Amino acid sequence: MTARERAPDYPRPPRLEPSARRLRVVLGGQTIVETTQAWRVLETWHPPSWYIPAAAFAPGTLRPAAGRSLCEWKGEARYHDLLGGGLVAARAAWSYPAPAPAFAPIAGHVALYAGRVDACFIDGDRVVPQPGGFYGGWITPDVEGPFKGAPGTEGW
Repeated sequence: MTARERAPDYPRPPRLEPSARRLRVVLGGQTIVETTQAWRVLETWHPPSWYIPAAAFAPGTLRPAAGRSLCEWKGEARYHDLLGGGLVAARAAWSYPAPAPAFAPIAGHVALYAGRVDACFIDGDRVVPQPGGFYGGWITPDVEGPFKGAPGTEGW
């Protein structure tokens, strides 16, 4: 598939947009999320981060975890553990319970690190986690880099 979007062309400050693409997340061999209702955040040098309605997570697969962080654009984040197939992915997800006004639609939604679960899929394409483990972007064949997160990209 030819790339249709380039992460270097995404805006800063980031843009929020709705998506009806099919997202599926697997942990411990169990599908813990399957939805066509999500938001994606597009920010320069980052693959999209996907915000999934908390209600789309299978019952018992999402629980609060310790810790908070601050995003200059979205506000204060809270963390969540993911549970599936007998596994616990500690602090593998985050949310913004009271996001900044520009990101108000993601209240009640949860994003997750693709590298901390078995697999994430968008429209059947397996997601590659954003490099570095700090950011939570999902790389698919329709988005090309370079992407922030790998060693040496901190100053981008």
